Amino acid sequence: MQIRKIIQIIEKNSSPRLQESYDNTGLLTGNPDQESSEALLCVDISEEVINEAIKLKINFIISHHPFIFGGIKKVNGKNETERILIKAIKNDIAIYALHTSYDQTIPGISYALAKHLGLTDIRILDPRPDNLKKLVSFVPLKSAEKVREAILTAGAGHIGNYDFCSFQTEGTGTFRALDGSHPYVGKKGNIHHEPELRIETIVPEFLLKNVIEALLQAHPYEEVAYDIYPLENLNKQIGFGAIGKLSKETKEIEFLTFVKEKLQCKSIRHSKLLNKKISKVAVCGGSGIFLLQKAIAQKADVFITADIKYHQFQEPDNKIVIVDIGHYESEKIFLPSLKEYLNKNLTNFAVRISKMNTNPVNYL
Repeated sequence: MQIRKIIQIIEKNSSPRLQESYDNTGLLTGNPDQESSEALLCVDISEEVINEAIKLKINFIISHHPFIFGGIKKVNGKNETERILIKAIKNDIAIYALHTSYDQTIPGISYALAKHLGLTDIRILDPRPDNLKKLVSFVPLKSAEKVREAILTAGAGHIGNYDFCSFQTEGTGTFRALDGSHPYVGKKGNIHHEPELRIETIVPEFLLKNVIEALLQAHPYEEVAYDIYPLENLNKQIGFGAIGKLSKETKEIEFLTFVKEKLQCKSIRHSKLLNKKISKVAVCGGSGIFLLQKAIAQKADVFITADIKYHQFQEPDNKIVIVDIGHYESEKIFLPSLKEYLNKNLTNFAVRISKMNTNPVNYL
């Protein structure tokens, strides 16, 4: 299978267009037309992971973190990034990174973490604004079902826990075919009246290109009429963090012990316990303390994330318990989560999780 086709499956849910400005997601090295029969998944790219791929004869690695963040002016093997790049190119290994483009999706890092902890009624903690468009097109009646099916299958029409959402109204379209045209209906030089359906639906911006391509391919008209409107609605399917409920209330210390054991953490750090039962839980894989006020506003009892600084442990102000489980520990759920997604959407393609521990933090 071409790596390009695997990437298309990945980006149907986690487009690089979703990445943060500082990030570097997507295909970092390798030829997208290269054939691959298996991918190796890892949280971080290291020389050990590259060696593992070489030993297993795997030519495609998918990582959570990109190994190239800043610009590279020289490639002479003086640091690990350069050595990884050299060895990957020499061995025809393609490397793709997801990071913040995957962090903000369902079933991305935070959603997967919440699910792994057994939360229910999971939703995005901080949905993104200005990410939705409304697509409207005008279709002859007998082609309406084909066109609707095409654009909804391409990713349009997803609202909350519902998909294939659309609306239609019937009307009459008019046009006159001029010289050089090849009209689907009507005659050149004559004004034609055609019964049509106005089909409208909602589209995430990062899927808009794919949806438009599906529309143009399925629509019978030579010139397809469609409109795109910006929306101010929050996209509840895209954003950082996740929040959900426990199946039953749990004492604070019991819940923290459960989290430590469930995520196999060497240790966890937490703010002052409030002697309250835990019912609603907010999480954010990686460095997510910027979402603290969002968690408080949505009345979470505890907020689980990583990379919390000393003075930030004072910020909860007895409103919530914050828990630092470690950066790697909060994001290693990426491995089974992405493997499940790829296995579900790809056939005749193997997915293997790296056996290398790429956590740079060690514990005594």
